[in-house]
Amino acid sequence: MGKTSLAVRFAHRVRARFPDGQLFVNLRGYDPGPPVAPEAALERFLHALGIASAAIPASLEERAELYRSLLAERRMLVVLDNAAAVGQVRPLLPGDAGCLVVATSRGRLSGLSARDGAHRLTLGLLTETEAVDLLTTATAGYRRWDEPEHLAELARLCARLPLALRIAAERAAARPHMPLTDLIASLQEESSLWEALTTDDDSEADAVRAVFTWSYRALPAPAAHVFRLLGLHPGPEFGTAAAAALTGHTHCQVRKHLDLLAGAHLLEQTGFARYQFHDLLRAYAAHQARQEESPEQQRAALARVAQWYLHTADAAVRNVQHLYPSRIAGPPEPAVEPLTFTGYTQATDWYITERTNLLSLARATAAANLDEITWQLPATLDPLHDAHSAVEDELETARLGLTAARRLSDHRAEAAMHQILGYAYRKRNRLGPATDCFRAAFEIHQQIGERLGMLEAANSLGRIHLELRELNTAVEYLERTLALAREQGQQEWSAVALDNLASTYREMGQPEKAADLARQALEICCQADLELRMHGDVSLNLAGALRESGRLADAEGHLCATAAIITDGLVFHALEYSVLREQAALALARGENEQALEIYWQCMNVARTMGNRRLEALVYDGIGQALQGLGRADEAADFHLSGVALARQHANPVIVATVLTHLAHTLERSGHSERALAARTEA
Repeated sequence: MGKTSLAVRFAHRVRARFPDGQLFVNLRGYDPGPPVAPEAALERFLHALGIASAAIPASLEERAELYRSLLAERRMLVVLDNAAAVGQVRPLLPGDAGCLVVATSRGRLSGLSARDGAHRLTLGLLTETEAVDLLTTATAGYRRWDEPEHLAELARLCARLPLALRIAAERAAARPHMPLTDLIASLQEESSLWEALTTDDDSEADAVRAVFTWSYRALPAPAAHVFRLLGLHPGPEFGTAAAAALTGHTHCQVRKHLDLLAGAHLLEQTGFARYQFHDLLRAYAAHQARQEESPEQQRAALARVAQWYLHTADAAVRNVQHLYPSRIAGPPEPAVEPLTFTGYTQATDWYITERTNLLSLARATAAANLDEITWQLPATLDPLHDAHSAVEDELETARLGLTAARRLSDHRAEAAMHQILGYAYRKRNRLGPATDCFRAAFEIHQQIGERLGMLEAANSLGRIHLELRELNTAVEYLERTLALAREQGQQEWSAVALDNLASTYREMGQPEKAADLARQALEICCQADLELRMHGDVSLNLAGALRESGRLADAEGHLCATAAIITDGLVFHALEYSVLREQAALALARGENEQALEIYWQCMNVARTMGNRRLEALVYDGIGQALQGLGRADEAADFHLSGVALARQHANPVIVATVLTHLAHTLERSGHSERALAARTEA
């Protein structure tokens, strides 16, 4: 009907009324594949609003809360295209009356009118005059003397639908000397065929499919082959390089075909070397592929593009981290030319662009029983999923990979999937399932004698037991990790194990031992020239251990070194938050409560930018400690209570217990002994 064109045109005309910006997302409610989930749409919006990937909350509710807080008191225009259901739209509605949302859908979305105050605009067919005007405008400069009655007949055959009209107009413009009556006759023949083949009463759908076929059959054979193979691409949008792998052509060859298809309005160019189908055309292209390509040819095309994505993802990961080795054995087939990258930013930009396709690809390879690729995808992508807090993608792809690994009876692959699932469950604060997954990974690696895998799983188990405050068990696993790392000559893993052991001994109340272990880890970081982020984490841990052992001047020196990493431009919000919290704790240790309070408020701003309510809970707790030091016990209790409330919602029980303990201490100081006893008992 031209819904998207109308909405976008309207948005351009009114954008000056919304000076704080515009947001657009295609929710793909009618694509052959799954629609865009509101969680994914919110993630894109939060990125556009300046929130770093690592700072985006995991749950839909938290993402919606952060989104609405960012749009509060702003005047922004939000366009939600192709929504299939109210559930896709409602989480994307700002809470501020200064914002305007335009949503397009093939359905009525009545719930938005009933509950959310939406105004519905029903879009009907173009009139015959409007349809003829569109044909005339699109062919202007190419054709002359077309009779009005012939244009009207062509418009009728296109059911006066803009998409069909543009395709027909493009074909007419490309044949300026062919009488329009000849084009009409061929389209009438196609329309009659569709009418004979269909049994439902959907004349508009029949008309648009007839126009698609009419235009498709006019393509040169190589372009038609490319068109239908592109219908097999697992995601809605693709680049030239992926299209080349899918079709088995060179970049130069496929670019010519893509240009031809875009010129015929069978494909839309969305950016430099990026293309997408209209959802109806994508479904039509996939249908033609199933009709004209053998199952073996379809599987081969999917395998080629899957190899391209897999090997390109592996190249991206090599630019992001060096701790985990590649999971891929051997090069791709000769027709597949994966991309290469020159740095962290370029690699992560590619991941952000292709993330939707990568998830769709994992689903497609699993459905096609391409099991080797299905488990290698999550194993390869995990560092990128982790860096961008893509926990749902991590969970789904690893579950698909685990099923594939079991079909292959590949124990090493099965252990790798358990490990990734453990990471994802841990990020979801589901420590029980995470522990089960890490233990399964460790046992499988132990059975097959995979020492490096044992090392990684042992470290993960150590971290889980540390979070559960099962500290002796944590030490056992982390010492085993350290022994395995030294046995394998893995310097980076040695530093990781020493740093985690230092954290554990801090929790055990042994800061001197913790400081010695952290110092060893820092020496390895310097000698092996390890990544700055890891260097910063270890230096920060050492500063905390020194503070707890009373060596405040030494602690400040290491804290300044960690802060310099951020100042030099390597900005990680999580590291910035940790540095500020440690600076505040150091101020508290010196009795500088006013300074501690000021730093905690800076820390709160970072936590809110990250959208991490768990970290906010810890800051509320710190503010309470600073206020207590200033003798403002009643205010301190209020902040501790806020911290307890947030921790109950968003943190694990150990953090709840920590905040409750501080609350009890504050209540005792202010004379509320019964309330203090209740808080301490709960803790």
